[in-house]
Amino acid sequence: MGEQTWQGATIYQIYPRSFFDSNGDGIGDLPGVEARLEYIAGLGVDAIWISPFFKSPMADFGYDIADYRAVDPMFGSLDDFDRLLARAHALGLKVMIDQVLSHTASEHAWFQESRSSRSNDKADWYVWADAREDGCPPNNWLSIFGGVAWQWEPRRGQYYLHNFLVSQPDLNFHHPEVRQAALDNVEFWLQRGVDGFRLDAINFCFHDRLLRDNPAKPPHARTGRGFSADNPYAFQYHWYNNTQPENLPFLESLRALLDRYPGSAALGEISSEDSLATMAEYTRAGRLHMGYSFELLTRDCSARYIRETVERLESIVQEGWPCWAISNHDVERVVSRWGGDHPHSKLATQLSAMVCSLRGSVCIYQGEELGLPEADIPFASLRDPYGIAFWPNFKGRDGCRTPMPWDDSANAGFSQAKPWLPVPASHLKMTVSKQDMDAASPLNAFRRFMHWRRGNQALRLGTISFVDAAEPILAFVREYAGTRLLVAFNLSAAPVDASFPDLAGATALAGHGLPSAKVNGQAVSMPAHGALYARLENKSR
Repeated sequence: MGEQTWQGATIYQIYPRSFFDSNGDGIGDLPGVEARLEYIAGLGVDAIWISPFFKSPMADFGYDIADYRAVDPMFGSLDDFDRLLARAHALGLKVMIDQVLSHTASEHAWFQESRSSRSNDKADWYVWADAREDGCPPNNWLSIFGGVAWQWEPRRGQYYLHNFLVSQPDLNFHHPEVRQAALDNVEFWLQRGVDGFRLDAINFCFHDRLLRDNPAKPPHARTGRGFSADNPYAFQYHWYNNTQPENLPFLESLRALLDRYPGSAALGEISSEDSLATMAEYTRAGRLHMGYSFELLTRDCSARYIRETVERLESIVQEGWPCWAISNHDVERVVSRWGGDHPHSKLATQLSAMVCSLRGSVCIYQGEELGLPEADIPFASLRDPYGIAFWPNFKGRDGCRTPMPWDDSANAGFSQAKPWLPVPASHLKMTVSKQDMDAASPLNAFRRFMHWRRGNQALRLGTISFVDAAEPILAFVREYAGTRLLVAFNLSAAPVDASFPDLAGATALAGHGLPSAKVNGQAVSMPAHGALYARLENKSR
C-alpha cells in the first residue's frame, strides 16, 4: 500500500482457519478466502491482512513457521495464494500478509541444523546460552505462554531462548546472516506482488547480548498488554528480552527493502513496557510505515482512557502513522469486552465507527462487522495452548477464533465437516445471510459507515484534537485541507445531553448509519451509543 493508500486505510484481518472452508476438512483455507473476497470488498474496506498460512506444525496455529516460502497444505498452495492475490487486486483490495520474523518453529530446517551441534553452519542462528553453575537457565527471562523462557537442548548441552512456546525458538538477530535471511524471505513475497506486511512481535527480534536479568515488577504495576494479569510474565519489567536498540537499524534495512517495491508498506505489532513510545520510535522516518499495539485491546473503554491513549501517542509521534485496533485474534471480542454479557444492539456499530474516526489506519477483525460476541468454549473443545495452560482463570484465545457464521446451513455455512472449533449458538442468529436481509443490522450499518467514511478526507487523513466533555462523551475535531469535523460519541447505553460551543453555525452530517444526535444551537441530545458528525465553520473566516 503506497504513501497515499495506507494512510487512513481500513484493513480487514482474516484468520484463515476460521474464515471459510472450501474443501470440507473443517478448516478454512486460501481458496475459501478467495471465494469470499467480493463480500469483503462490499464492506468498503481498503485492504485485507491474512494471518499466517505458511508451512507449520501448527503448535501456535501458524505463528510457528517451518518454511517462510511455502503454503501449508492445510491452507492450499502457492498457486492458490497467487489466484487470491490477483482476485483481490481485481476487486481493488490491497493484500497484507503476516511475517513472523523473531522466531521459527522448532521444525524449521534452520533450527534442526542449529540444535545438532555447536559447530554447524547455523550454530549461532538461534539464541543459545550455557547453563549457570547449578544447571539453571542463564537468566530469569519468562515466556509469555507461561514458565521460563529457556529450554535445555542435550545435543548441544545448552539452553535456547523461546519468548513464546517451547516449540518457537528465538532467532539470533545479532547474526548478520539471520538478518539477511529474514529480509530475503520478505522479498520473496514482495516479488509475488503482496502490498504489505503485518510484522508479528516485531520488537522481539533482538535480545540483550549480556543476557541481563529482567527486574521485578511490583504487584500494582502488573497490568501488561495482551496477556492475563495472573501470568508470571507480568511479574517482570521486560527490559532485556525484547525492544533492544539494535532493532532500529534492522527496521531501517527492512524499510529500505520495501522502498524498492513502490506501494508496499509495513505494519508493526508492538508490545513493550511502553508500547506507545515504541510505536513512536519505530515509525519515525525511514522505519516502519505504521505501528499498532494492545493499548485499545484492554477492558478500559472509558472516554477518558481512549482520549489519554490517543493524546499521549499524538504528543510523542513524529513522522509516524498510527494504526488502531479494538479486536484481533488474540483478545476477547470487543462487544463482549466492552459491552458485557448483554451488549446494546448499537454498540458494535458505534465502536467500529469510533475506531475508524481516530487519526490513523485501522485493523478490523473478521466478525466485527457482524457484532459477534466472544464465544464460550468448553475446556474439552479448547485448542489454544495458552488457554489450556492458564485455564480456568484465562480461557485463551479460542473464543475469538471461532468460524465465521455465513448462513443457516450446517455449521453456519463455514464447512461441510465438523469445524476445528465449534460454532457457538449465539452466532447462529447473527449470520451474514440473516443480516444481509435486515437493513438495520450491524452488518449493513457497518457497510453504510465504511462507504460514507471513504468520501470523508478529514476522517481518513486529518489531524486530531480532543474536545473537553464529561463521561461518557468522547469528542474530538478532525481537520484536513480547511475542513473541520466535530466528532462525538455517547459511549453509554443511556441517552446523554452535552454542549459544544463550536457548534454555532455547524452543519450536522447524515448518512453515516449511526444513531444520530439532535442538535439545538450548542446543545446536543445524544441517544444510546449515538454519534455526532458536524462540519464546523472554518476558523479563518
